[in-house]
Amino acid sequence: MITEEVPIKKKQSRKLPKCIRPEEFKLLIQATPERDKIARVGFLLAYASGMRLSEVLRCSPEHFRPNSIFIPQSKYGVERVVPIPKGWKSTFNYVLPLKRGPRALERKFKKYAKIAGLNPLYVFHSLRHGFATRALESGVPINQVQSLLGHSNISTTSIYTKANPTDSLKSYEDLF
Repeated sequence: MITEEVPIKKKQSRKLPKCIRPEEFKLLIQATPERDKIARVGFLLAYASGMRLSEVLRCSPEHFRPNSIFIPQSKYGVERVVPIPKGWKSTFNYVLPLKRGPRALERKFKKYAKIAGLNPLYVFHSLRHGFATRALESGVPINQVQSLLGHSNISTTSIYTKANPTDSLKSYEDLF
């Protein structure tokens, strides 16, 4: 009797998200000309509110509440609420909704990230990754970060606990 060998599926490796750090975000904004308000506002919404690119592009002034931004249709049609970025100015509302396509905003991000000397592996979504990592590092409970990001599964959010191994090593050194 001949038995067939069943191929063993290799577990797909998950790479850690490329997260923009606060000092890198500052460099990105400094490299973005003031006249390019659309890019600046888009970057700020993604980094300081954790919005996806599609949500940034659909965001409009009527989504703003006194202390938050209501996202009526995020991924999978889920509604959620995110924080208004610190330093948000009412004048930014005049450029909303952003009159750009997703690829145009991604290209702007790559252009200004290169000028700022940031990691060439960063993509627009790295801004959202930076939001999640910063929130966890600041002590926001993981279930609240999950809610802010609109993740249905906590395991999706838990990847950000591993995003900054330097912090883990520092915590270990502090304890021992």
